[in-house]
Amino acid sequence: MTDHQPQPEFTATERAVLEPFVTSVDARIFGLRNLPEVVKGALFSRYSRSEKSIRRILLDEFIHQPESGFHQLVATPTNASADQIVATKQAEAFYDRVLVGYGDDSVAELGGAHVACEDISNVAAKILEDARIGLSPLEKSTRYVSFTTKIDGAFRYVRESSIMASPHADAYIAAMDGLFEAYAALLAPTIGWVQSQSPRDANTSERAYTAATRAKAFDLLRGLLPMATRTNVGMYGNGRAFEYLITRAGSHDLTELQSIKTRLYDALSAMIPSFVKRAHSDRGAAMGAYLATIRVAGADAARAIPTKEYAQTPNVQLVAYQQDALQRVVTAILYPHADADYDTVAAHVATLDHAQCAALVAQASGERAVRFHKPGRAFEEAVYTFDIIADIGAYRDLQRHRMLTQERQPYGVELGYSVPPELIAAGLDGPFRAAIEQAITVTRRIRADLPTASQYAVPMACHMRWRFTLNLREAFHLCELRSSQQGHPAYRRVAQDIYRLLSAVHPTLTAAMHFVDMHDHPLERLAAEQRLDKKLASQK
Repeated sequence: MTDHQPQPEFTATERAVLEPFVTSVDARIFGLRNLPEVVKGALFSRYSRSEKSIRRILLDEFIHQPESGFHQLVATPTNASADQIVATKQAEAFYDRVLVGYGDDSVAELGGAHVACEDISNVAAKILEDARIGLSPLEKSTRYVSFTTKIDGAFRYVRESSIMASPHADAYIAAMDGLFEAYAALLAPTIGWVQSQSPRDANTSERAYTAATRAKAFDLLRGLLPMATRTNVGMYGNGRAFEYLITRAGSHDLTELQSIKTRLYDALSAMIPSFVKRAHSDRGAAMGAYLATIRVAGADAARAIPTKEYAQTPNVQLVAYQQDALQRVVTAILYPHADADYDTVAAHVATLDHAQCAALVAQASGERAVRFHKPGRAFEEAVYTFDIIADIGAYRDLQRHRMLTQERQPYGVELGYSVPPELIAAGLDGPFRAAIEQAITVTRRIRADLPTASQYAVPMACHMRWRFTLNLREAFHLCELRSSQQGHPAYRRVAQDIYRLLSAVHPTLTAAMHFVDMHDHPLERLAAEQRLDKKLASQK
């Protein structure tokens, strides 16, 4: 007796038609390729409500459906023309009809796009990067790029429209130019001082040494860059996330954000129109109005909170945590392996002593050979909230962590600013302080009339306050990654302080955090550049 051999799903002709669009015509797991995002999104939408395979749906309902305009949409770049653009517009109605039957917003996650946002301010960039789900942003670094370049004779910062229309315009330009001029004037002597303190040894290549010392100098001077500094942000995301991003950008009263909303919508409409069109619908307008309303309501209510003088030094405070975190984590460790409900598992854990709980946590943590070995989801049961004061540069780096809740207060100048001790040691802190103080004076004047727009004038050396609420599993990732040698000292200190505070209240739960680097390093990027040298050598 032989096993039944199923008939081939596709004829030879069908196979030839499908091959350009799938990585395999026969495999049970395969990828889609050479298809526009709107086609892939509509295809997966049908997939969830059909008995057919996705390759059969592609053939029957798209390729062989003249109304879809499929063949014009997938024209190769050499054949692309105005005809393809016309075909795209004509086909939108067809794909909208495919998608319209799916009321679930998650359908809009089936199409994605890459978008570049160039020459936007750091104020705007942080608002775009606040998105946590469905978007992956990557921003121009202050560590590897010099900000001394002028465009048409002007330094690269945003001339915010309301400021430029106000009596503060000249003072704003003078202060911003002063910051960039100080940055440019200090760059060469700072690099020279860094190199004098950390001479190159025989085991370090000229390439690695130059890259590491330049990065150190850029790190020391980045506090001079104002929030108006122009930056580039690349983003990949799905349609649902972009739709919300457009709506949220439009809810802000900053002119720059309104402009970004329009340009972002135009760019995405050229790629995934069916997935972002609701951002310009009545629904999108209502959502934008709602977001603006709750933001204003919160600001109005906060005015009743009395102000007081605060210490102007960076600090991290643990302001909330669970007293029963150990029991919660142990219960979560046991739960997926138990044949009992949650209450029964929790009741069992309540009978265990501390040593038994610690042993279970150690077993669940395992032998972590490298920091990439993360404990399981049980560690998400322990939740902590931190109130943080650090310079804006540190915030920009730590904001990248999206698997937690971060909320910031407005960028301002009232919490003081940091001067890198290296600049003081080098005798270069005078021009640094003078430029910062000039910007602080102008910021305060602007804030009296234009509180929101005044954020553009704030230098990154200034301190700001924000909160972290994160679980223990994410804390493993954040503390170990952001304390690593190659990190900027400002955010390394935040990661180290978070670890110290966690260890103080929950030593058993943090016992497996083996890879938090608590040391100081004079030339942070050198080891990473040396590793890059080895990789480059191995490729020759």
